[in-house]
Amino acid sequence: MGEENPAVSCSRCSAVIQKSGTTNCWSGDPAQAPPKPGNCPSTTHAATVDEAMALMKGEGEDARIAFVAARVEGLCYQRMPGSDAVNARWTRVEDTIAFAKLMGYQKIGIATCIGLLDECERLSAILRAQGLTPLSVCCKAGSIEKLELGLKEEDKVRPGTFEPACNPIAQAEICNALETDMNVILGLCVGHDMLFNKHSKAPVTTLVVKDRVTGHNPIAVLYGQNFYYKRLQKQQLVVE
Repeated sequence: MGEENPAVSCSRCSAVIQKSGTTNCWSGDPAQAPPKPGNCPSTTHAATVDEAMALMKGEGEDARIAFVAARVEGLCYQRMPGSDAVNARWTRVEDTIAFAKLMGYQKIGIATCIGLLDECERLSAILRAQGLTPLSVCCKAGSIEKLELGLKEEDKVRPGTFEPACNPIAQAEICNALETDMNVILGLCVGHDMLFNKHSKAPVTTLVVKDRVTGHNPIAVLYGQNFYYKRLQKQQLVVE
């Protein structure tokens, strides 16, 4: 990358590599903060950081979202009596509900995978119980044959059968037409989630990240990387 946009690698911060201390950006007292890495974005992209903070301190929707998100983060934790320790008390579902309520949102669009329709209805029931209005749209809405995307028969999960294509753009546009205040992704495929985010007019959050192997818990690969998934560091993933 050019000097105007130097590369960054916060994952290589000294606090991470040494597995001790805090990162420079988490240290409140500059005098006691550990040294910044040479490519720390706080320095190499300082102007961008300042411009972004100006947006979050302004009067627009970005500022409201930033404020409420930070407030929900604080509400998610509770202090332990007689200790400096804090304990998380809310799940991601509760965070999402709290965020929607504090933002004053009412209509909550749910872009769901067809394989998670049961879970989608459970989420909808929770949202209704919380006084919100869930509006769910399945990824296969329209039932368009996959071959119309230019795929070959052998590209299907089950060749020789009718297989509808996911249509995340339609999901987003339907939510747009319904004038949802906020949209929630529930297990859309990689790429389909990108298209939904791109075409959604309302802010989008992800509640479930699809992972067909780990029960929709993709971080399991990172937790097990030193043993079960070490192969991903040693050999190229074959895509054919």
